[in-house]
Amino acid sequence: MINPHGADALKPLLVTDTEMREQLLAEADSLPSLLLSSAAAANAVMLGGGYFTPLSGYMNLADALSVSQKMHTVDGLFWPVPVLNLATDISGIEGSRRIALRDPNVEGNPVIAVMDVEAIEEISAEQKDTMTEQVYGTLDSAHPGVAVFQEQGNFCVSGPVQVLSLSYFATDFEGTFQTAVEIRAEIASRGWNKVVAFQTRNPMHLAHEELCRMAMDRLDADGVVIHMLLGKLKAGDIPADVRDACIRKMVDVYFPENSVMVSGYGFDMLYAGPREAVLHAVFRQNMGATHLIVGRDHAGVGDYYGPFDAQAIFEQIPEGAMEIDIFKADHTAWSKKLDKVVMMSEAPDHKPEDYVFLSGTKVRELLSDGIAPPPEFSRPEVAEILMNHYQNL
Repeated sequence: MINPHGADALKPLLVTDTEMREQLLAEADSLPSLLLSSAAAANAVMLGGGYFTPLSGYMNLADALSVSQKMHTVDGLFWPVPVLNLATDISGIEGSRRIALRDPNVEGNPVIAVMDVEAIEEISAEQKDTMTEQVYGTLDSAHPGVAVFQEQGNFCVSGPVQVLSLSYFATDFEGTFQTAVEIRAEIASRGWNKVVAFQTRNPMHLAHEELCRMAMDRLDADGVVIHMLLGKLKAGDIPADVRDACIRKMVDVYFPENSVMVSGYGFDMLYAGPREAVLHAVFRQNMGATHLIVGRDHAGVGDYYGPFDAQAIFEQIPEGAMEIDIFKADHTAWSKKLDKVVMMSEAPDHKPEDYVFLSGTKVRELLSDGIAPPPEFSRPEVAEILMNHYQNL
């Protein structure tokens, strides 16, 4: 199986030994505590599950700036996006060397991790803007990722962590949420060697479904992991439980047995386009995938990124920095001429009118009115789930 990123073995930071976990929870009751931002809590979950191998905790300011500007830590580890614990108020933890981190997304704010504090550093406005512009490509506060990052606070609390909880993901998405450790184990149990990962934060239309088939066929892969984001999204995105139901119905009806794994991960969407595409590749390598599908405007939002910027950035990665390969995909759509889904770059004789196109707005209007999109766009079983969702809003 493919090696994890920067390591010979996964480095999950979740404490799984029951006795040790109970001891740490008891210790946490006596420690100063910090209520995390949702983004920092999601980072803790990713650290706990091994997705952020080989990191041992939250980055300090020097590493965050280096990663933002050069895509590697001060010590030279290739990494595309800072993994930070940013706080607005540090009055309760100043001078502390060991603290409890509390979960903002679970009622009662239980302890999610215990942290050894190596540094608490104040980030200047100029440094914050530098990180924002390098990672997101813009300082525009209308960008949802920029808005969230800028609001997180200017104190960088860094150091290694022992993760004690996977937040709400393990309970709210039981059967879908998996750690990188669990996905690697399932890939091994299925006997898969060449594995394609498909990232999604949305239900999958017919074109997405066919794109997974294209990747599997052309790469001669053993299977595909449809890996959905389960964390915070921007307003208007389809909730994770609805998306999960749509994807599972599609897989159950339209894919052969033992060809697809449906899974999810606990992370908040950044909408950082090219940089987030590389981050996606890092944790897909960590979970055991050999290939990641990177399509048009991968992890993008609005018009902030070019349609294929998320593919081009992989040409800038130093040779040997990652083992995972990229399956580059063009925009896919139903061809009226060929009566099937095609990549548009592979149909040079086609004109726009030769495709079935529907805008997101039009699809939402149809679904809200109880009308299924055409079968060239969406599977009827999936459309039924989405219609029920939109009509109950």
